[in-house]
Amino acid sequence: MTPLSLLPECVVREDGQGTEVSLEGTQGKRLLVTLRVTRILERETLEVSVHGSRDRATWQPLAAFPKKSYCGTYSLPVDLTNNPDVRHLRVHWKMSRWNQQNPKPVFGFHVLAEELRTKVAGAA
Repeated sequence: MTPLSLLPECVVREDGQGTEVSLEGTQGKRLLVTLRVTRILERETLEVSVHGSRDRATWQPLAAFPKKSYCGTYSLPVDLTNNPDVRHLRVHWKMSRWNQQNPKPVFGFHVLAEELRTKVAGAA
């Protein structure tokens, strides 16, 4: 499966959310969601969560990454087998600075999702 872009590369300065993305062939499956933080300033934190909806009107949180304060690539499994009616995903983010006197925080990041394939060892 080609990774599904839940949030294209962006640079943001305040809390927000991405646009909804249709799951199509990955509805009701296990996903691996990858957050890649490409830009961050000292003393900042970024919280990213994935929300799901069946009708694009009501959204529920499905998974959240732990707070991030460093550039890097982080992965999180999201099991949609218990939520087979979820047809759309959307990324939400919150950011903060440890020192409120400095300017607003700045983060560069993007989020991808792909089907999580489990490898099973065969008998020899």
